[in-house]
Amino acid sequence: MTIRDVTKAIEEIAPLNYAEDFDNVGLLVGNYQTTVKGVLVTLDTLEETVEEAIANNCNLIVSFHPIIFSGLKKLNGNNYVERAVLKAIKNDIAIYATHTALDNSNVGVSARMCEVLGLQNFKVLVPKKGIIKKLTTYVPSSEAKALREKLFEAGAGNIGNYDECSFNFDGVGTYKGNEASNPTLGEKGSQHQEKETCVQVIFESKNEAAVISALLENHSYEEVAYEIIATENIHQDIGMGMIGEFSEAMEENKFLNHVKTTFKTGCVRHSAKLEKPVKRVAVLGGSGSFAISNALRNKADAYISADFKYHDFFKAEEKILLADVGHYESEQFTKNLLVEHLTKKFTSFAVILSEKSTNPIYYL
Repeated sequence: MTIRDVTKAIEEIAPLNYAEDFDNVGLLVGNYQTTVKGVLVTLDTLEETVEEAIANNCNLIVSFHPIIFSGLKKLNGNNYVERAVLKAIKNDIAIYATHTALDNSNVGVSARMCEVLGLQNFKVLVPKKGIIKKLTTYVPSSEAKALREKLFEAGAGNIGNYDECSFNFDGVGTYKGNEASNPTLGEKGSQHQEKETCVQVIFESKNEAAVISALLENHSYEEVAYEIIATENIHQDIGMGMIGEFSEAMEENKFLNHVKTTFKTGCVRHSAKLEKPVKRVAVLGGSGSFAISNALRNKADAYISADFKYHDFFKAEEKILLADVGHYESEQFTKNLLVEHLTKKFTSFAVILSEKSTNPIYYL
């Protein structure tokens, strides 16, 4: 079993194209063809994490946060990033990071927050744009039905609760092949007219390679004309954060104590209490102040995230209870999520949950 096999399994739930543009996800250190001896799953990759991998005979670290975020110009061991990377390289240990790819997954970080809190019927809080693309191609009308079916099989035509979606219209296509051509319809050197159907289908960007492959393999023309564009459609099942409900409303103090206990945090920083029960709750792992407005628009009674600044708490405006549980605390269950997924997929090597806390923040 290779590193590529393991990362493919991770990308089933967290495709790399789900990641934000600013992020650095994927295999950061190592070679995809390396045989896996064992996997250590962690939230952060520090020097002590690499040492833990060595002690457990793991040559692949699956980390939520990327240890290399911005470019490295030197590897001299002068800071914690360089020391961790150097130790990994010296000991032939690969490092793979998921970060915002897993943040944007509907079974990822925020979904696990909902589960541990006991929320039900949760859905994405901030749906992601730019993840849906559209393919337009032209095919002899007699072949349109068969081509559409192959495109659907490759993952095209799905949007929300619908599948096998397409738009089609008929017209006349013309072409003239040169002496080197080998036209399937018509003759080289002569202009040919053909009744064609324009087929348009949407697809998730993660399926682009499969969709193009299906198009080229099942189109009869020697040269296939097609175009792909990114759309502004949001994907309701992909994006940051989640919002769900408790089966029964909870009094505010009870809710805050439940949050503190669940996330095992030294304190919960929160906005002014509203003296009303909490039932509808939004969550977002990591730094989530940017989504306060989304929580308000979705009529959440409370919003749990991390890294709120002083002025962020004013945004509550006596309409929502904001709760900051801490960055590490909000994402801590991500390790368990990944271990559970990989353990189901692989039995030929150990998948180990890191026992070390990498939280750099302490509470007095």
